Amino acid sequence: MIKIDQINTIAVCGAGTMGAGIAQVAAMAGYRTVLFDLQQVVLDNSKQQIIRQLETAVAKGKLAVDQQTVILERIQFTNDVKDCVAELIIEAIVEKITVKTGLFNELAAINSHETIFATNTSSLAVSAIAAGILHPERVAGMHFFNPAPVMKLVEIVQGIQTSLQVVELLYALSLKLGKTPVNVKDTPGFIVNRVARHYYLEAMKVAEDGVADYKATDRLLESAGFRMGPFALMDLIGNDVNLAVTQSLYDSFDKAPRFTPNRLQIERVQQGALGKKSGKGFYNYG
Repeated sequence: MIKIDQINTIAVCGAGTMGAGIAQVAAMAGYRTVLFDLQQVVLDNSKQQIIRQLETAVAKGKLAVDQQTVILERIQFTNDVKDCVAELIIEAIVEKITVKTGLFNELAAINSHETIFATNTSSLAVSAIAAGILHPERVAGMHFFNPAPVMKLVEIVQGIQTSLQVVELLYALSLKLGKTPVNVKDTPGFIVNRVARHYYLEAMKVAEDGVADYKATDRLLESAGFRMGPFALMDLIGNDVNLAVTQSLYDSFDKAPRFTPNRLQIERVQQGALGKKSGKGFYNYG
């Protein structure tokens, strides 16, 4: 089994908001980083996202200008899956088990038998993903939170067949990335997303019942100490992603009423109002 000091390269598959954020975290921690996505436009957007984040850090005095340059140079942006050769591969792609296992198996064919595969899934069973991989013992969950460069928590998820050594390595690596890792069981939604469902669902119920509008609810919860209100946060995460997690929990818990998806979010997803990434969600972004 690979050791923590043998990890030199981290490949991140999926260059959306979350994938780009994870790649930035890895590069800032000193690792050579490969950021892969099939779509060149997504890669271009991810590079601009990382540049903006680093420029903000420089402006706030948290990062020197020369460090910004070095960090960017550590990241290889690619749409060629064959470039994803690393000691650790983290996927942050679409929430479909077959797609994730297909990617991992494709990458297993060009990587070392010791390469570790981590899924950033927020709601799918890690054990179900690992079941389709040739060596399931080296597959685990490494669930970051959005925005990855800012949020400290990482849930380390041990599947049924995940080796303890892999879990321990990912825990130690998370610390080297400047994160706060927590070991969790492979249960629907893990810990945070399971608990957080009601932050979103109750807020939408409040709006649906006419108790308060989106802005008022966000303002009140932010004044109570939450970093972001539920509607602003759903728009940041993406209403499609947020709804998919809710639907997954609803199905996993035998359609328990407490996880019932709300029509306000369902309608937005149907209309393509996905949040910041589409320019419109619960709020308009123009």
